[in-house]
Amino acid sequence: MWPSQPGALRTRPLPRESAASYLTRLAGTYQLTAAQLLDGLNIATTGTFASPPATDIHLSAEAAHRLSAFTRIPPAHLTRALARQPPPASIGMARAAIARWQPVPPAVQPLLACTACTIRRSPHQAAPAWSHPAPNSPRIMICTPHQQASSDARHPAPLDIRPVPELTRPRPTARRATTASLSWASTITTRWYDHQQHLHQRWLTRLDRLTDANPHIPPGPASPALTCRDLITYPETLILATALDRLPPHPLTRAQQTAFLHNLSDRLRLPRLAPADHDLLWQRLHAR
Repeated sequence: MWPSQPGALRTRPLPRESAASYLTRLAGTYQLTAAQLLDGLNIATTGTFASPPATDIHLSAEAAHRLSAFTRIPPAHLTRALARQPPPASIGMARAAIARWQPVPPAVQPLLACTACTIRRSPHQAAPAWSHPAPNSPRIMICTPHQQASSDARHPAPLDIRPVPELTRPRPTARRATTASLSWASTITTRWYDHQQHLHQRWLTRLDRLTDANPHIPPGPASPALTCRDLITYPETLILATALDRLPPHPLTRAQQTAFLHNLSDRLRLPRLAPADHDLLWQRLHAR
């Protein structure tokens, strides 16, 4: 019967870790399944469980309170650490201790967290953790101290990025690029990557170094060229997003377009940048 005793072992959540991931790691610390742990906390569950990142779990306020008491983590700290998604109305408004497993679409599934960071927060159980990227940032996670990165939930483990040091060089500017600029930049660099334009040779070399250092990357059904794409283009995406964020709110004149492309080519370390007429970059430069 509730209340139960607080847990004897400490397992801390990672920043922006999915609730399902944390619950699975916490249960593993006690050699339990997530369902067994929830049952022990007298939390009723609905929905179908699947291992993270395919599902997440929504907790009612009472269920979150019980989890907080068991983990000895203050509710505010637990809420701040775990990725927050609006729960269904039937969960969010409930007074009982209930939880619901919810499927997560592949496009927004969390990514594998750094293994070294995970071990530090769950020393009693070597289980993977799944976290969401920071808001308003590219959909990748990079741990600079441990030189690991994740960019696709299909990878069985974080990637060793030591052979690709340029991935850890980008630093946030004083004013972070807006979501709109990041979206434009990601779309443009993805198009360049897929059509082998402008930076193809650089990206190909980067991909070769990354795959050589990570033989665990599965060759299919999606090739490493696809699953590593966001990571491969990451430095140039940030550069382009910063440049786009500085554009005025009106279309550029021909002289301004020339100056912008010249400046952008310098930032991208290209001798020349001459987009074709159908290039998405022109569409952005002509946009109001």
